[in-house]
Amino acid sequence: MADLQLTSETFDDGGPIPERCSRDGADVHPPLDITGVPEGAESLALIMEDPDAPSKTWVHWLIWNLPPCLERIDEGEVPDGAVEGHNDWGESSYGGPQPPSGTHRYFFRLYALDRTLELGPDSRRDDLEEAMKGHVLDEATLMGTYAA
Repeated sequence: MADLQLTSETFDDGGPIPERCSRDGADVHPPLDITGVPEGAESLALIMEDPDAPSKTWVHWLIWNLPPCLERIDEGEVPDGAVEGHNDWGESSYGGPQPPSGTHRYFFRLYALDRTLELGPDSRRDDLEEAMKGHVLDEATLMGTYAA
């Protein structure tokens, strides 16, 4: 694995995600900075999930076919050519934190892939993970928290 890294100017790894990025606020994804994309990467994919949800790991955001030269995903923006998949809110977009109680952890998992993916916006997490299988060159994780 290389040195792929994912950071945000709005929260530190392990720190609180701003209310603006939650369903209680503007429901826009935070700005994300990407460094260390390995040579040979053809695309990037990202999964945002909450493993602390009561019934299952809740998928908040799926986005793939991000260009490997991408250094930043601006707040609330979807880069040209990227595809957003179906989250567990039933939407093909970002769905911010809104835990029913307590403080939850939200993991942004970034994957550098050796190919682009042939998936439509109706695709779900299982579809994305199956398409990525055997094509992950590196991965990075950024974790933030949000309280009800």
